[in-house]
Amino acid sequence: MKKVVLIAVCLFSLSMFPHTLNYQNQVVRHWILNNHKSIDGSFSMYKNGNVYIEDAQNKISKISLSDFSKEDQQFALSKIAQIESVNHIEKNEKRTSPIGYQIGILLILLFSGVLFIYRRIEKQKHQYLFPIFALGILVSLYSFAKKKITTTDPLFVNAAFTPFVPNVNTSWDNTYFYVESKGIPNHTMMVGISNHGWQQQVPIPQCYIGANHWSIPLNPVIASTPITIDNVHFTRGAIAIAANGVPIFNYHTNTGVDSFLDGQLDNYGGHCGRGDDYHYHIAPTHLYTLGQTTTDLPCAFSLDGFAVYGSVEPDGSPMVALDSNHGHYGTNGIYHYHGTSTAPYMIANFVGQVTEDATYQLIPQAAAHPVRNENWTPLSGALITSCVQNANNNGYNLSYSLNGTPGYATNFSWSGTTYSFNYVTPTGTTTTNYNGFTQCSVPLSNSVFVTDQSVKLYPNPNKGLLYIDLGNNELVNEVQDINIYNVKGEVVYKTTGFQSNIGIQNLATGTYFVKIQFVNTSLTKKILVE
Repeated sequence: MKKVVLIAVCLFSLSMFPHTLNYQNQVVRHWILNNHKSIDGSFSMYKNGNVYIEDAQNKISKISLSDFSKEDQQFALSKIAQIESVNHIEKNEKRTSPIGYQIGILLILLFSGVLFIYRRIEKQKHQYLFPIFALGILVSLYSFAKKKITTTDPLFVNAAFTPFVPNVNTSWDNTYFYVESKGIPNHTMMVGISNHGWQQQVPIPQCYIGANHWSIPLNPVIASTPITIDNVHFTRGAIAIAANGVPIFNYHTNTGVDSFLDGQLDNYGGHCGRGDDYHYHIAPTHLYTLGQTTTDLPCAFSLDGFAVYGSVEPDGSPMVALDSNHGHYGTNGIYHYHGTSTAPYMIANFVGQVTEDATYQLIPQAAAHPVRNENWTPLSGALITSCVQNANNNGYNLSYSLNGTPGYATNFSWSGTTYSFNYVTPTGTTTTNYNGFTQCSVPLSNSVFVTDQSVKLYPNPNKGLLYIDLGNNELVNEVQDINIYNVKGEVVYKTTGFQSNIGIQNLATGTYFVKIQFVNTSLTKKILVE
């Protein structure tokens, strides 16, 4: 009986409680800059002293907070505070998190259990109860702490994307793992969509390159209030990135229907959106069945920082029962999701903390850029028979039948910024040209990685010359600028390109942050000025 009570008390420490979140509207604004320029757009996010503004064409601009007018700085700071409150960021969790409440209940139960046993065993055995009580507290607190914050090894993440080089390129810093791609898989697209599911959209390669890359958190924090992925939340944009560089959206479309059950997806669970961008809506477990990757590697990563596997565990054993979030903790103590053939197919709730903007989109994330501006609608009776790259490798030919009649096609190609679409019917062809973006290339994957450990600033503390060692001479040409910020976020020093030493003797005593901006990433380190 005594052992049963102690075991029951310890097991209670593993329990967690579900919660919900509320959201508020985003503000569209005319922003004034200190250089007498302006920009129109919506506040998207704030990171490392920069404000991200999204315009009407979904283009993201990154602008230093200090470059805005005083009024717009105050507005941005108020938005930052609002978003932190809405998304239950760590500094507010001391008031709102149920963790303290759970620990309190746990301690009461532990104490009650020990007291119960104390009164029913011989006096000379009382001395053994206190070590058991202390051990129970330590084990319980560890279980909470283990589930609160976790750090992901970037080499582990990189291993998942390596089989798909050169279609993807990866890099990382101490905060995010970055993925660059064009969003086009190396399997057949569009074939398999039902006769009412095609919305006349086609797969145009996108430039998820440079600042428009995908970002996977390397230090994911377990959310005390997981946000549900349903027919309201995260209905715009991606929630995960497949290992082959194709974004993955909520399985609900922006109209709230199950895209898979509604027949809107091709044989591999993908289709094209309004921006003529190809993406999946279910887990890309076909990467395993096609032999493009192995089951010990994730087939995708959620944008909350956790891996997605298929129908087996990473060690090859059968899949363990899934929790309400559609995943579970692995034997290494790290959470991961699983892809299945039934709803929710991949993720039910985000286990990690994420930020959702007023358009029900997870941020930060990359953006697709539309070329056509027509409001395409479902073409009832259309069945796509093929979608293949053209002979010049600068476009695709998509053929389909309509109500059983063959001879229809949407063939498109690009040259520079001109996109030519040939709309073919059995009675003739109509050609329309559109002005779009210049196609890009995925950078080579032999690029040098930037890590917090490889870049060194010394001596630190300092009061004279600050030396910068990038750890690799190949990084010198990738440095765009170096900025030093004080604790108020004000720029106190700025230089373009790399500078191996900086004079900081004129800076006041205190703490400063040195931000090194590389071509595809940035790194911020703290220094002390004596």
